[in-house]
Amino acid sequence: MDERLQKILAQWGIASRRQAEEMILAGRVRVNGNSVQLGQKANPVSDRIEVDGVRVKSERRPQPVYLLLNKPAGVVSTCSDPAQRTTVLDLLPPKLRAGCGIHPVGRLDVESTGALLLTNDGNLTFALTHPRHCVPKTYQVWVEGDPPKSVLQTWSQGVLLSRRMTLPAQVRVQERNGSQTLLEVILYEGRNRQVRRVAEQLGYPVIHLHRTAIGPILLQPPGEPELPAGHYRPLLDSEITFLWNRVNLTSVNVPVDVKEHSI
Repeated sequence: MDERLQKILAQWGIASRRQAEEMILAGRVRVNGNSVQLGQKANPVSDRIEVDGVRVKSERRPQPVYLLLNKPAGVVSTCSDPAQRTTVLDLLPPKLRAGCGIHPVGRLDVESTGALLLTNDGNLTFALTHPRHCVPKTYQVWVEGDPPKSVLQTWSQGVLLSRRMTLPAQVRVQERNGSQTLLEVILYEGRNRQVRRVAEQLGYPVIHLHRTAIGPILLQPPGEPELPAGHYRPLLDSEITFLWNRVNLTSVNVPVDVKEHSI
């Protein structure tokens, strides 16, 4: 059965769909010896598909991996970096970095910390990063100043950002410490640097931003210590099921057996 090449590469764990599209546009993908165009289809059974000159076979697809990482500050949420900065993949052991197709689901700013999903399941990544399937994300945000209730209400109801209103959010004060305030912010969309941009626009710039949860997937489950910075853990079956149910999909894969690991 013919399928779009970016979908095939995602299903095989080669890359996310977005990364696969970039690979096709860069001329790195060939079918039966011929260069391909974005949107072109192929039969994964009968066609010879190559990436960077190496034939890819569906039976060699790596086992699905689903991880939660506590990203430290100064680490970029990409698979590689032209400036040679540390990436989230550099925090994984070689057995997970080589040939598994693991990539981050979405991004955290380089200066931000906290929960970030990593997987080699390109179809799940494609679904989760689509705007209509955005999973709520919880942040602890230290800001300058002491925003009054009126500002918090404005933020909660939605703010005009780049000529488009943000979706309603949950914003509440957790702690006040002199000239700084700790807020808990729960977002239901994932626009670029949204928390920082909104806080700046409202007059209370972010000092530090830490993502504590992605839906029910927590850095610190009840009664347990927080996953240390630079460490990761495999997602529980129930957490994977939540993600698939969130995007109205039914196929749930069993996670590979990996242990928590530090830098």
